[in-house]
Amino acid sequence: MKYNIKSIRAFIGAKDYEISRRFYRDLGFEEIQLPHNMSYFNLGNFGFYLQNAYVKDWVDNTMIFMEVENLQNHLEAIKKLELPAKYEKVRVSEINYNDWGNVFFMHDPSGVLWQIGEFSK
Repeated sequence: MKYNIKSIRAFIGAKDYEISRRFYRDLGFEEIQLPHNMSYFNLGNFGFYLQNAYVKDWVDNTMIFMEVENLQNHLEAIKKLELPAKYEKVRVSEINYNDWGNVFFMHDPSGVLWQIGEFSK
């Protein structure tokens, strides 16, 4: 069977919805507010839904992998935003180099783990 998929969009929770909304806007995402305490955040063709909902076990186990080109440039751009200074629980790691590719990690204000990486060619 052949599928004509246009997108896959994750749903993530927020411990403090307003703080998380600000964080993602500061990160550079465009926000589209939706009914039922939810927003859609996108950068180009990539997007996800942020819900005003928090279940600790769910949020603590949420991971998103975002593939990028030129990982070093992305890390430098994110570091310039100084998000850990603005948001108490936000952390940004250095790049980890692996045989499959490279990745750095970022935790959002609720604890959602973002893996931002690029695969080896």
